Amino acid sequence: MKRPKFLNALLHSEQAGLLIAFVLLCLVISFLTPVFLTGANIKNVLRDASLIAIAGIGMVMIILLGEIDLSVGSSQALVGILAVAMLNQTDSVGVALLAALATGACIGLLNGLLVTRAKINSLIATLGMMAILRGTAMVSTKAVSIQAEIDLFAEVGTGYLGPLPIPVLIALALFVLFYYVLHHTVLGRYIYAIGGNASAARLSGLAVDRTRVAVFVIGGMLAALSGFILASRLNSGQPNAGLGFELQVIAAVILGGISLTGGVGTLGGAFIGILILTVLNNGLVLLNVSSFYHDIARGVVIILAVYLDGRRKESLLKRLLKS
Repeated sequence: MKRPKFLNALLHSEQAGLLIAFVLLCLVISFLTPVFLTGANIKNVLRDASLIAIAGIGMVMIILLGEIDLSVGSSQALVGILAVAMLNQTDSVGVALLAALATGACIGLLNGLLVTRAKINSLIATLGMMAILRGTAMVSTKAVSIQAEIDLFAEVGTGYLGPLPIPVLIALALFVLFYYVLHHTVLGRYIYAIGGNASAARLSGLAVDRTRVAVFVIGGMLAALSGFILASRLNSGQPNAGLGFELQVIAAVILGGISLTGGVGTLGGAFIGILILTVLNNGLVLLNVSSFYHDIARGVVIILAVYLDGRRKESLLKRLLKS
């Protein structure tokens, strides 16, 4: 019996493999611990995934350009501190949010200018920015957390709208928005074209450097939003917040099919990768596995993600040669 075309496309798509891996992981963990499939735990998983997803959307766009941003974890810490400080001064959650987004935009702008104007490799530029932001967070607070004085602030990170946590709804709304941007706007086409071949894109008249700066700014603002939500969950600004967060985001989106060389991957695949990594972390916690092994698991996932990225490129090259 001949299968429908859409079913063939689904079975041969990379997302199908990711979905199967995700379902199998969920089945294994639910077999090992019955707590996994409880409503409360599923909400916790989605809440944790939403933080990675919000910053991950920006990371997807940056990596699609063929760049990288290692500063998102340190940005979370500094943005959280500034947001809580502004909140305590103004008694306004809205003002604190605007301050957080403005700070994120400035960080992204600096990263973009370092890459486009100073011609510094994005890996080195954002690695330096990561150290600067973390150091600034530590110095400005003397390594002491700042407690939020407004009760409403905690609702952003811990509250619900109907049955779903507010951060999950924010992540879903951003997913819809940026899926449209990547697949149905000029900016999205520019991102894929530049990531595929920056030289050809420049010769075609595309504003390559301007696009790179714009995407770094967007990525900075999304990382800042995740930092704002994290500070809300903690009800404080903490200088050690976001430690290792950049590795989680990068590993998740690469696992989801975003190529490190740029120009290849989808936002949907990245979201599945984020869910896989979040469920794995949650399962290790439920099974009372030592946090030291969490680091080992994340390291294995990063290596696996890079390995899969290489295999995907080889497979794509073979298909192109055959055609």
